[in-house]
Parts: sequence; structure tokens; C-alpha cells
Amino acid sequence: MEQINKTIVKEFILMAFSSFQRFQMLLFIIILQMYIISIAGNSAVITLVKTGTVLHSPMYFFICVFAALEISFVSVTIPKLLANLIAADNTISFINCFVQLYAFNSLGVTECYMLAIMAFDRDLAINYPLRYSAIMNNIVCTALACFPFAISSIIALIPTVFTADLVYCGPNEINNFFCDLAPVQNLACSDPLVSNFVTSIAAVFASLIPFILILGFYTHIITTVAKLKSPEGKYKAFSTCSSHLTVACLFYTSVIIVYIRPKGSHYDKFFALIYTILIPFLNPFIYTLRNKDVKEAFQKFRIFKMKICKSE
Repeated sequence: MEQINKTIVKEFILMAFSSFQRFQMLLFIIILQMYIISIAGNSAVITLVKTGTVLHSPMYFFICVFAALEISFVSVTIPKLLANLIAADNTISFINCFVQLYAFNSLGVTECYMLAIMAFDRDLAINYPLRYSAIMNNIVCTALACFPFAISSIIALIPTVFTADLVYCGPNEINNFFCDLAPVQNLACSDPLVSNFVTSIAAVFASLIPFILILGFYTHIITTVAKLKSPEGKYKAFSTCSSHLTVACLFYTSVIIVYIRPKGSHYDKFFALIYTILIPFLNPFIYTLRNKDVKEAFQKFRIFKMKICKSE
């Protein structure tokens, strides 16, 4: 870590969408609305799960945790982007850049593993329905919910430390709207070979392993459901997985587009908007519009609020 003391760069410049000056205000309005709806929508999901007795089950507990995670994830990058768009506040200090980098990657890895945990929960419910309630007790649910946060803090910390240990003497312009590992490493004056290697290894543990787990769980689910003779049984089984499968597909598709494609594309930051704001924005609608239990809980909650208002 001695090289950090030799660092000349004290701050970075987030270029964001500065090359599209005509659309700065339009982007600000669109992203601000999506951010507000994302926060409000995911907060509503949490409220419904907490207040709706029909939603007091492991599946909705994990959905509630995932919604809280989405609120945190979207709040790491979007407020700074909004300030960049409306006030041209495009600088970020060296320390704050790495704080954002670590928080972003840590929460991103947490989402990857949380999606795998949610797939495991659905696999357990469909393949072992009689033992499901006994296995997924409160202690197990809490432990499973905490595991992604614990492992992500370690996975994200290691490449962050190696990246911060590089020497930065200029240039300091990041062609993105937030600090991420690859764009920051590309600005280093010292050789980033070791840092790039560590980042690649971390990426395997961060995304590839949970992705393989999700594929395995859903292969098991599909195999089991395909054996069911009743069309109603098949529909009911698939309906409990559809929302989660939709979110997982959206998340991993956008991540693969950004991180598997060659680095340095001018449009990477546009693809990054998909998983930083679009998916958190869509999640509440996916879980609401595709889930009868959530709709029922929402109707009961609305009736309850109306009764309170009338009584006042």
C-alpha cells in the first residue's frame, strides 16, 4: 500500500454523458423519475411483505431482502450521476471513488448470490414440498440472507485493495458515470497486470459461480415440473418461479453484455444503465404484475388504508 502515497491524482473526473450536451436535461428527468419510482416501488414491496400476512413465507422474505438490496444498489451510483447531469458536478475524490467502487461491487456481488439463494429456495419448495417448511425455518432463512453480504464483502475487497495500490499520475478521466474496477485500472501509471488478474479471479467467484448454481437449480426445477401430469400443477409451479427467473435473466444478460464485451466501448456506460437503474426500476413491477399473492396483499393493504382514512 506504499504506492498510494506516491499517487499524484487526487480526484477523478466522471465523463458520464458529457458528449451528449443536448440531452443532459432529458437524461436527468428520465433517470430521476426512474430513481424515484425504483426507491418507492421497492419500498412498497418491503412494506407489503412486512404487513401482508399472506406474504409471510421464505420466498417473500428473500424478495423483501432483495428489494432492500436494490434500494442500496441504485443509491450508490445514481445520485452522483444526477448531480453530474444537472450541475456538471463530475469530479469525485480519490477516496470517494474507491468507496463507491467497493460499495458498487460489493452490492453487485450480493445481488448475484441473493439471486442464487432465491433459486435454491424455489428448488427446495418444488422438489421437497413436504420438508420445505421444516428446513426453511427462521434461522436458516436469516443465515441464507446474510451469506451473500458476507461473501461479497470479501470478494469485492480484494480487487479493490489491489486497484487502490496502483499508482495514478494522470490522466484522471473515467469514461463512465461511476467508478468501476476496469475503467479505473486503465488509468494507472503502474502495471495493472496483477490487479487485472485478481479482478478476473474475483469475477469468477462473483458472477460465474452463482450463475452456474442458478442454472443448476432451474434445471432441477424444470425436470421435476416436466414430470407433473396436471397442467394446473405445472402452471402453479412455474408461476412461483417466473418473477425471480425474469429478474435473474435481466440482471445476468445486462452484466454479461457489459463485462464480456471488449473493454473501452463508448456505449458501455449506456449498457451499465440497464443493471444500475433499469432493473431496480422494473423489479417492483415484475413482482407485482406477475404475482397473485402480492396483488392480493396490495388490495388488502389499500382497503386497510381506506378504512383508516375514513375513521379519521
